[in-house]
Amino acid sequence: MAYVDGFLLPIPRRNIERYKVMAQLAARVWREHGAVEYRECVGDDLKVKMGTSFPKASRARAGETVVFAWIAYKSRAHRDRVNKKVMKDPRIAKMMDDKNMPFDVKRMAYGGFRVLVDR
Repeated sequence: MAYVDGFLLPIPRRNIERYKVMAQLAARVWREHGAVEYRECVGDDLKVKMGTSFPKASRARAGETVVFAWIAYKSRAHRDRVNKKVMKDPRIAKMMDDKNMPFDVKRMAYGGFRVLVDR
């Protein structure tokens, strides 16, 4: 069964390009270690009339937008194997300095999800 790691994070708009460089490297590393899909999406149409908007849910501040991202795997066991390799990769270790991140890591939401519908 397919498995997905999902992320939602508020990010200052001025840091989008810096984040993009970091995300492109992360995508390359995750894919090299076996991830099936890697997507990073920046907020565009976020003024919703129903439910709670992503900026509100993530407590985005003035001057911020949100990034919605996911990484897909073959299964949870596959995810665990891939992430174990990724976390040992020196390219990822080098970029994991909280003080150098283009966003506040403490405000990032993350979770693993079993795929319920895949059409």
